[in-house]
Amino acid sequence: MRKEPRAMNVAPHLVAAELNDADLDNVSGGVGAATTAGLHLQVGHLEVCADLDALVSADGVAASVNAHVGVN
Repeated sequence: MRKEPRAMNVAPHLVAAELNDADLDNVSGGVGAATTAGLHLQVGHLEVCADLDALVSADGVAASVNAHVGVN
């Protein structure tokens, strides 16, 4: 009797885990304080956008600034 070769299962194996807020704070180090501010100004065809983000955590302080100027 001849045996047929088995096909390999190449589907990815995914495992999902649910984290509550306390678990997430332990993983990420938590955030002590955070703030964000934004500006959007459009005059005629000129558009100016700016965003500022800052946060303080157990790992230190992080800040980012994003600015965009465009003509529509």
